[in-house]
Amino acid sequence: MSITAERKQELMKEYATAKGDTGSPEVQVAILSERIRNLTEHFKDHKKDNHSRRGLLKLVSQRRRLLDYLNVKDGERYTALIGKLGLRR
Repeated sequence: MSITAERKQELMKEYATAKGDTGSPEVQVAILSERIRNLTEHFKDHKKDNHSRRGLLKLVSQRRRLLDYLNVKDGERYTALIGKLGLRR
């Protein structure tokens, strides 16, 4: 369900705004999106796993808050990020 350290490093390199960037909203949203994708795959086999479903809802709301923050701070970065990640909205 969780992502590997290698995959996390790949996401950081791909979405980083500067060298060594690990905490920008783009990187955080990319990592959350990967975790959300993994959890939704998990729920295809384990439909009654309600404890993990609660965690999924927390991840989705955290990603939503980060995206809202990014939209207020810099709309162009927001638009580029959701286009790159393939998120709706």
